[in-house]
Amino acid sequence: MNRTIITFLFLTVLFTQVKAQDSLQNNQPIRAEFDELIETSNNYQGYKVVEYDRLIELRNTTSEYINELKNEITIQQNTIDRQNQELEEFETQLEDTEADLEKVNNEKDAITFLGIPFSKGGYKTVMWSVVGLLVLALLLFIYKYKSSHATTKEARKKLDETEREFDAYRAKALEKEQRLGRLLQDERNKSNT
Repeated sequence: MNRTIITFLFLTVLFTQVKAQDSLQNNQPIRAEFDELIETSNNYQGYKVVEYDRLIELRNTTSEYINELKNEITIQQNTIDRQNQELEEFETQLEDTEADLEKVNNEKDAITFLGIPFSKGGYKTVMWSVVGLLVLALLLFIYKYKSSHATTKEARKKLDETEREFDAYRAKALEKEQRLGRLLQDERNKSNT
């Protein structure tokens, strides 16, 4: 949009200058008055005799026309200067707008994570890396859990077997002790009788 405005201002300045030049070329009242003065003057021995009043009038008209042209040139120059100044202001605004646009685009493409600005691609990479590490940690935890669970199960199985063997041994030992106790009692009973 700013480029359109700048182009419009440039074309306006160009059109104003061309129009001013055309008006100066087409509007020549002084030349017409000179031609009229020459045509209405009398001839005297190969010279033109001009009335003094008409000559003074032509001088005054020429002076006024020159002043008008100077005023028009001053106005046109002021218009050109003002339009150049506006053009420079628009160019400055355009540069500021482009810088703001670039800043907004960078902010739009950036994500702040833990106080650190990341681009969207960098943020996605970091997030997927964290997710991947968490999945690996979960898989490792599950593996360790299954491994320790299997070890615990095997240890319990061995403990149960050991307890059964111990119970069987205890039962045998109790049986043996009872048998020895009976034998001892039988021997005591025999010795007492």
